[in-house]
Amino acid sequence: MKSKFLIACLAVSILSSQVLIAEEKQHSAVSPAHRHSWWTLRNDAVNERVKQGNVDLLMIGDSITHGWEGGGKKYWDKHYAPRNAVNMGFSGDRTQHVLWRLEHGHLEGISPKLAVLMIGTNNSNGTDNTAEEIAGGIVAICKKLRAECPNMKILILAIFPRGPEPSDQRQKNSEASSQASKIADGRMIHYLDINDKFLTKDGFLSKKVMPDYLHPNEAGYKIWAEAIEPKVAELMGEKHGK
Repeated sequence: MKSKFLIACLAVSILSSQVLIAEEKQHSAVSPAHRHSWWTLRNDAVNERVKQGNVDLLMIGDSITHGWEGGGKKYWDKHYAPRNAVNMGFSGDRTQHVLWRLEHGHLEGISPKLAVLMIGTNNSNGTDNTAEEIAGGIVAICKKLRAECPNMKILILAIFPRGPEPSDQRQKNSEASSQASKIADGRMIHYLDINDKFLTKDGFLSKKVMPDYLHPNEAGYKIWAEAIEPKVAELMGEKHGK
């Protein structure tokens, strides 16, 4: 009787541990979430573009990616429009919002050659998410992309530097990027850190490329486009860069 009681207690303990682990994994960064107002309208517009087909390149992210339609338009038109690219950058988005979008139309009926992903800086605000959680969100996005578009390659970009000088938030983003990079297999998923292109040797960020120390201006988008061009061309199977 005593042994049965001990076995029962052990079973309950194991079950409780499994539940706890499951709860720990279900943090906000990996829980798909939608937003409202203009975000819904933009989501619908992107889905409509996807329905038209002829999509070879996805640019996925937050306001920094969204900005290819603003400060970066000149270089979008040069490098990405000719490649049948779709801008899936939404201002203010976090990893959980990207996950929701990918589950609600963004990938339906298409098989792009490449997705360029840069997301996570908004998750790093305050104590909202840890570096590990942000990395978990990025990895969850990659897994979703692989599941829905198995022939598409993925290029994860390290989260861009923010703030005029090195800071705890920058460090959190750096750690998140480093942890997320472990999913890269060098075949279907690749990782690229171009952050040094934006910084001085001392790690300072210039207003000449990011006036608000977060969002690139035209000069910043030029740096971005040129820094990833060789890798984009390679992963899209082009003999020469655009």
